[in-house]
Amino acid sequence: MADKNFIKLFDEKQVRYVWVEEEQKYYFSIVDVVQVLTEQPTTRAASTYWAVLKKRLKEEGADELLTNCKQLKMRATDGKMRLTDVADTEQLLRIIQSIPSKKAEPLKRWLADVGAQRLDQMQDPELSIEQAVRDYRRLGYSDAWINQRIRSIEVRKELTDEWRRGGMEEGVQFASLTDILTKAWSGRTTRQYKELKGLRKESLRDNMTNVELALNTLAEASATELSKQRSPHGFNENAQVAHEGGNVAMVARQQLEQSLGRSVVTSQKASDYIKPIEQAEAKELPLSDDNDNNS
Repeated sequence: MADKNFIKLFDEKQVRYVWVEEEQKYYFSIVDVVQVLTEQPTTRAASTYWAVLKKRLKEEGADELLTNCKQLKMRATDGKMRLTDVADTEQLLRIIQSIPSKKAEPLKRWLADVGAQRLDQMQDPELSIEQAVRDYRRLGYSDAWINQRIRSIEVRKELTDEWRRGGMEEGVQFASLTDILTKAWSGRTTRQYKELKGLRKESLRDNMTNVELALNTLAEASATELSKQRSPHGFNENAQVAHEGGNVAMVARQQLEQSLGRSVVTSQKASDYIKPIEQAEAKELPLSDDNDNNS
């Protein structure tokens, strides 16, 4: 699964954070937390405060803390994904201790709640599904689309499990197999499909119409069943199964298009059919994910 970016509101201020699947931990935007604690009027002012604080921490001998802090891409105020300093919960608690603020204790409890929610979701996957449904509803998607999207996530997971069983690895091999399957039914690779819709960082699946999503799910479900029956090993055998699974959906697509008299693979994207949501209304909104090959 790809890493996911989120926004939560603390005291009416947004705090960006990302779940890193590889490490199984959250990383929070340090500048956002600094802005909450210091009540700086702008992100620029908070960035300046953080730069001064970093220098002070270094002078105090906190080199290990600063070295372990990393940078990850998060959506900036201009809408672009930019690298920003982030810290995990343990590192962030150390930073919070260095900032005199009456909001320090409430923020610590808030961080603990975020972590507890994730632990609950890991123990009970149904909670993750419920959260996803709430997020998509807040973004304006219809219930019919949401039901299909949630089902498509389950089908995708089954397929990637089969690929792992067949000796495939996440990354290049998963991406290549996804391209083979997608091109078989849609006539386009993932990149070409995103170009058709004018997408860059956005998720392709989150921008598919109901019909496109149904066909993609059919292709992946078909490939999964074929894989279970044949137990392919190695890239070539898995690629053949992916292609055949995509062909099943391609036949269904052609029959539907013949009846409709038009293509169902469209440039239409989510912003064309859902209403924009005000950022201030967001309580926990997933930001766009640019990796459609692993989720």
